[in-house]
Amino acid sequence: MPQRRPEKTEASTALAEPTIIEPVCAVFRRTLKAEGLKYTLERAQILDSVLRTDTLFHADELIASMKAAGFRVSKATVYRTLKLMQQAGIIQRLLFDNDDAGRYQVVFGSTTRDLLVRTDNAQCEPLNIPELHALCEAACRQRGLTLQSHRLQIFATRA
Repeated sequence: MPQRRPEKTEASTALAEPTIIEPVCAVFRRTLKAEGLKYTLERAQILDSVLRTDTLFHADELIASMKAAGFRVSKATVYRTLKLMQQAGIIQRLLFDNDDAGRYQVVFGSTTRDLLVRTDNAQCEPLNIPELHALCEAACRQRGLTLQSHRLQIFATRA
C-alpha cells in the first residue's frame, strides 16, 4: 500500500526550512580536486565501504572487508584515501594508548564530535555537553577569537 504524503498546512509550512547537507560524495570530490587528485573507482569504493561501517574500524579491517567483498584495493591507496577523508571532515581518527594505527569513525553529518570511547569494547557514544561548548566559546572570546569547533574524546573502561 503506497504511503500518503502528509498534506501541507499553514502550521507545517511555517516550520523552519530543513538544513540542506551537501552530499558526502561532493565534499570528498572537492577535497580531492583541491589536492589535484581524481575521484577514481577505487576511491569511490573505499568511500562507500567506509560509509557502510557503523562502528569504529581499523584501516586493515576495512581492507580485509573490501577484499572479502571482491574489491581490489591497495593498502597504500586505502591509507591515503582515509587521510583525505579526514581532511574532508568525513571521518575522524581516534588514537588509543595501545594502538599506534588508530581507529576511524564516520562523523560526516554529525552535529557533535565529542565522544565517550570505551576502550574495553571499542564502542563510541556521542556526547552533548552544552556547558563544554560554552566554556570553549568563553575561552576564545577572552582571547578575542571566535570558536570554530572543538573536540573532546574521553577514553574509559568498565571498572
